[in-house]
Amino acid sequence: MPDTDTSLHPFQTLTPAFIMDAVESQGFRCDCRTLALNSYENRVYQVGIEEAQPLIAKFYRPGRWSDEQILEEHRFCFELAEHELPVVAPWMNPDGASLFRHGEFRFALYPRQGGHAPEFDNLDNLLILGRMLGRIHSIGAVQPFSHRPVLDSRTFGHEAVALIIERFIPQEYLASYQAVTSQLLEAIDALLADFGPLRLIRTHGDCHAGNILWRDNAPHFVDFDDARLAPAVQDLWMMLSGDRQRRTAQLEALIEGYNEFNRFDPRELRLVEALRTLRMLHYSAWLGSRWHDPIFPATFPWFNTVRYWGEQILELREQLALLDEPPLELE
Repeated sequence: MPDTDTSLHPFQTLTPAFIMDAVESQGFRCDCRTLALNSYENRVYQVGIEEAQPLIAKFYRPGRWSDEQILEEHRFCFELAEHELPVVAPWMNPDGASLFRHGEFRFALYPRQGGHAPEFDNLDNLLILGRMLGRIHSIGAVQPFSHRPVLDSRTFGHEAVALIIERFIPQEYLASYQAVTSQLLEAIDALLADFGPLRLIRTHGDCHAGNILWRDNAPHFVDFDDARLAPAVQDLWMMLSGDRQRRTAQLEALIEGYNEFNRFDPRELRLVEALRTLRMLHYSAWLGSRWHDPIFPATFPWFNTVRYWGEQILELREQLALLDEPPLELE
């Protein structure tokens, strides 16, 4: 069952006064306006600044990342920005620091970036996104992360499934869940073994529509909080949707733009459904592991219901079938 600890969660101490004090500790003067933005893993606020544009203050979830891992994410963003890529990098103070502390929290400040979610059905947009990702990955491939993790089947698959079985799955669905996840993980591990060594590069890691702001016919990539070593296709597959014909057209637009600045290895298309399956398994475990945070039960009330697990098992069975289908191909 979910964690029912009723003690005060650290994020519940993030009052408007605390948030403004944190921002003002870096030399800014707040105008007393704070607006909570959609964020679950961390807490993110728009903070008004007197006689200046508002700032975005991001307070990191305690215990998730080490200082070294956060700073490595920041350095990746700075590196991309130095190459004039459209990423929203953290603000750096005159001493060159980008990670700050106030009370028990670590936080970073960002310039506010307007925009809307990109239209992935628009092939011209996908061509532009492909170009940008090709450039991002050409820099991401220069050197690896030293502190940030690798996207692998152990953490996103085996450990996620173990947590769900131990703490969440209802007894009536336990056998079915164990059976389908065992088959999925066996199939994914076999695919990865057959694929051979992966070319792991620094990636955004969570490149969905909510982390891309479209403005003036160009994308701006935000929230590198899940940046990790992964195959290049990890930053591409979440932009594909619809039937096979439509996904193929979307893929071709993406890769056409990508190949203008980098070379995409088409063999990685074999990994798409495996990566999608790992994301599904990890998502359930992520919800479960955060259930003691009050915002999660309030935002995701359907999680851990009997209906949820019944639908989840059906979706995982569909993924098992998709893993047996031939991958998308470029013409």
